[in-house]
Amino acid sequence: MATLPITKRGAEKLKTELHKLKTVDRPWVINAIAEARAQGDLSENAEYDAAKDRQGFIEGRIQEIDSKLSMAQVIDPASLNAEGKVVFGSTVELQDEDTGDKVTYQIVGEDEADLKLGLVNISSPIARALIGKDEGDVAEVVAPGGIKRYEIVLVKYV
Repeated sequence: MATLPITKRGAEKLKTELHKLKTVDRPWVINAIAEARAQGDLSENAEYDAAKDRQGFIEGRIQEIDSKLSMAQVIDPASLNAEGKVVFGSTVELQDEDTGDKVTYQIVGEDEADLKLGLVNISSPIARALIGKDEGDVAEVVAPGGIKRYEIVLVKYV
């Protein structure tokens, strides 16, 4: 069985969502179905259909999260010691060689990625270009606008 890398923060986020789905959303939708069923004829009952659709979504999401957590390899970036190498979970400060602009990214799992927060997916082109490199190295990223070159200024494990 394949493992799914995820940071400690990402695993906690999934566990919190799973807990909410099981303890809040599932009971709510069961109650909504019961109320809609009590209104009579189910063949023309839009509330019943909507509640059943919502139940299907909730149950599917519960299964998806359970599966991801069972395959998860939880990695705490603070406990890493990769001696300056870019690895999963590391936070990397980059400098664009063309513009001189600096940007900071943390390499995270698929479910955690949010570019606005500086969290990039491990399978993204920029993360793939960075993995295994050291501080001071230059990474070439194939972007839609052409090849971008970034110098790795700093690698942190936080």
